[in-house]
This record gives sequence, structure tokens and C-alpha cells, in this order.
Amino acid sequence: MDVYEAATSRRAVRRFTDRPVPREALERVLSAAACAPSGSNIQPWHSYVLTGAPLAELKKRAGERLASGDHWDVPEYEMYPPELNSPYRERRSAFGEQRYGALGIAREDLESRQRAAAANWDCFGAPAALFCYIDRCMGSPQWADIGMYLQTVMLLLRAEGLHSCPQMAWAKYHRTVAEVLSPPEGLILFCGVSIGFEDVTAGEARTGRAPLDETVTFVDGL
Repeated sequence: MDVYEAATSRRAVRRFTDRPVPREALERVLSAAACAPSGSNIQPWHSYVLTGAPLAELKKRAGERLASGDHWDVPEYEMYPPELNSPYRERRSAFGEQRYGALGIAREDLESRQRAAAANWDCFGAPAALFCYIDRCMGSPQWADIGMYLQTVMLLLRAEGLHSCPQMAWAKYHRTVAEVLSPPEGLILFCGVSIGFEDVTAGEARTGRAPLDETVTFVDGL
């Protein structure tokens, strides 16, 4: 699979099979992803990979917490600005319509939307998950480094025939994740990434992208 195919076939998959992910594939991916760029090569990412019983335990705890009606944890970072300006507001709204519309869930059906969102805590059935942390002392440029690292991971997963789903939602249950992983206190959970083989019977629709002229400006020479 070439780079273009990996980039264009990568998407957030929300239905996985229970087929195990080979440990060797994960090791290849994460070894190569270490080559992702970072300012002054400080490599600010801290990744934990869960499979088997540890992942099952995390899913169990998260599911129990959800069922009990426990509120989300106090956020450790702001996921979105309090007020999204145009065109970002419209893009997020369009995503919601495409995502839930594909599931046959109406905008006003909040209960069904919540049930669909609850699949986050099962990692959408994925048999492997990565949890990416960053040190609290890091600034915005290092958070950008984390993004480049995770994108590299997800593209390399495609080269292995695997799919993924990045989930900032796990940051809302960061205490539950910490109960299983026991990370150092100096780290903040940025997101989880569900990893596995896509359940192709789910027939998930791919969400759209803005046209090139909305996001790119070419400044040509004479």
C-alpha cells in the first residue's frame, strides 16, 4: 500500500471484528512511528497499548461507570473552543448529521445518539487500543507533535491492513483509564485509538471533507 492509498483509505472506523491484532504488527507500526517529526526531536508522546485481559478490564470499568450515570471527569484540556466560528461550526454539524444519519438516528433522538456514543467505551469492539499521553509541562507545539505522531501511527496501521479510530472521548474518562494503566502523575491523557480489523458488514459511510479551495491557498510565482 503506497502513502496516498494509506492516507485516503484511513478513516475513523467504528465497527471492528474480534480478530486479534498481531503483536508483531503493532511493534512494527510503533517502531516506525517513532520517526514522526517533533520539535528538536523531543518526542513528547507516551503510548500505552492494551489488548486481551487489560483492555477487557478497562472496557468493563468504563461500561459500569456509564451504566451508573457517573459524570465525566473534570477535563484536563479544552477539546473545542466554547464557541466554534464558521466554517468549523458547520463542519462539526455536518459530521453529526452524516454520522448519525448513517445509523438512521434523527437529530432530535438524543437517547439513540447517546447509545451510539456509548460504543466509545467498548472501543467499538476493537481488540486493541492505544492510549496516548503527554507531559503536563508541554505546550501547544508539543501537542501538535502528538498529532503528527498519531497520524503516522494510523497511516502505518493501514499498511498492515488494520484500521483505527482516534477517540478524544477517552479523555472524559481519564481517571478510569489511569486505574488500569497507572501512568505517572505528570502525564495528561490526550486520546485513545481503537485498533483492529474493520467489520466490513457494518457498511459505514465515510464523512465528507471540505473542498480544497476552502482549506488551501496556492500563492503562485510569476
